[in-house]
Amino acid sequence: MKIVVIGGGPAGMMAAITASKMQNEVYLLEKNNKLGRKLLITGKGRCNITSSLDMSEFIANVPGNGKFLYSCFENYTNKDIIKFLEKYGLHVKEERGNRIFPTTDKSLDVLNVFEKALKESKIKIRFGTDVTKINVEDNKIVGITYKDEDGISKNLMADKVILATGGNTYTSTGSNGEGYELAKELGHTITKVRPSLVPITAQGHDLTVCKELQGLSLKNVGIKFINSDNKKSIYEDFGEMMFTHFGVTGPMILSASAHIGAKLAKAPNGELSAYLDLKPALTKEQLDARILREFEAGQNKQFKNVIGVLFPSSL
Repeated sequence: MKIVVIGGGPAGMMAAITASKMQNEVYLLEKNNKLGRKLLITGKGRCNITSSLDMSEFIANVPGNGKFLYSCFENYTNKDIIKFLEKYGLHVKEERGNRIFPTTDKSLDVLNVFEKALKESKIKIRFGTDVTKINVEDNKIVGITYKDEDGISKNLMADKVILATGGNTYTSTGSNGEGYELAKELGHTITKVRPSLVPITAQGHDLTVCKELQGLSLKNVGIKFINSDNKKSIYEDFGEMMFTHFGVTGPMILSASAHIGAKLAKAPNGELSAYLDLKPALTKEQLDARILREFEAGQNKQFKNVIGVLFPSSL
């Protein structure tokens, strides 16, 4: 069987490798001149491969209907991707927050493993191929139409097509959402697409505060998002974050964005309130006692020099 995979990111590469195991002739089409461009920038160039959490935790952390992905997670787990990498000599390590990184701290090494596996699987890779249409005859996939590097339109026959073009993020890497249109032309319904795993912007006085604190990173802090209208808690988390010139970012914030996106769209004026807990491990009474102890120990010091023991000086 002849299978065409559209998209040379991690999903497309893994799909091609898996398809080749069934004695298929597999083509991997990528419109860039190299594979995995977005993979190379993940984890600030270190590649946060996966998490060490149990699969049930993966499902619990999927916004919306996580159970929809239950069979996928059970068929290919975080342990499987680690085994895949180690098979080709790339070992991993676990860092705070259950995050798994390559021991080399280089996303390029992860890409190199994929490329080795593609070569070993005899995948036919074609660069500079911009797929414009998935061709159908008698309600059956027959191939694709694409433009080559010279802009010449060509056809490629196929028995099956796997669409792995990614979403509409980091368009400079080639991921511009065109896969949605290809799917729509085949009759699929495309739900409204919202940002996910993104920083969060602030407005008004809050934005001024964020700008003043730009570059400040906080660890082991809590955050709670509140509906500004009815004051109900929408989402809570614990972890790391950083202030920027436009708002806040960091692992905890990116995770939060995946859960509050839909609620943000429905909120009055498109706004939610976020509250930071700088000492989530302490009750108010414990914190009060801790501050009093610090003041007592530094009776002759200025306030800012005493409180600096508990919080960053810029705060």
